[in-house]
Amino acid sequence: MNPHLEDLLRRLPALEPCAADIEHAFATLRDCFAVGGKALACGNGGSAADAEHWAGELLKGMLNQRPLTPEARESLPPALADRLQGALPMIPLTGFLSYRTAFANDVDRELVFAQLVWALGRPGDVLVALSTSGESANICAAADAAAAKGMAIIALTGAAGGRLRALADVAIRVPARDTHLVQEYHLPVYHCLSIMLEDEFFG
Repeated sequence: MNPHLEDLLRRLPALEPCAADIEHAFATLRDCFAVGGKALACGNGGSAADAEHWAGELLKGMLNQRPLTPEARESLPPALADRLQGALPMIPLTGFLSYRTAFANDVDRELVFAQLVWALGRPGDVLVALSTSGESANICAAADAAAAKGMAIIALTGAAGGRLRALADVAIRVPARDTHLVQEYHLPVYHCLSIMLEDEFFG
């Protein structure tokens, strides 16, 4: 078992039943990033904040500074090469303010994330779908769009998993049902995954 996952389970033993799914999610993201793919992340409310937070951990150094490789440095001015960091591409779909308000007003607010997945997703990419209940209609629609695009789907939900559980390739169902408690577990899970990925690509 990955030592970072072992550490997570030592600190939060209630997550032990999620260990295999966390490892599966890591492998899914690792394989995507290894071939130049990207992840798209979505959620509502606190889960939207988690999507933004998780992307922030991948788009820059987390525990390490991730200096650029010599090959990457060759194409950059030295001042940039010294300060830019290695990154793993995760796009939070919770931004895009002008698009989101226009599409919600003109078409259907429940399909705002699905349209973005359709526009930005490519075969081999990964959708990271966060929903404490697993029942959010707009998140499930995004998962349907991702499947049609040939993307893998990672879900982070509460214990029940909801409809999203059946749509996902891997569902990390944390052992809580109340929204705030589910979110308290989601954060250490995606922190652990981010550290595992950082070690894999920049260690």
